[in-house]
Amino acid sequence: MDIPDRLIALQQTADAERAKLTGLDGDEREAQWKRWYEAAVEIQAAVTAHAQETDTPRGKIEAAVKQVVRHPAPEG
Repeated sequence: MDIPDRLIALQQTADAERAKLTGLDGDEREAQWKRWYEAAVEIQAAVTAHAQETDTPRGKIEAAVKQVVRHPAPEG
């Protein structure tokens, strides 16, 4: 499946924002949680739009994007 670079970048951003939650508490955690949530909403909306544009099941696209970002194929 051809995954647009934009979806990969958005998922990477959402994952990075989520990772920043580790070790935070109180106001810092709340502020970071909002940043992660906004990034998550953006990638979800982009996946939905791409699914509609390509007439591909949304879940299939989401799984493919996460596979590329979280479990990249070895180079070479």
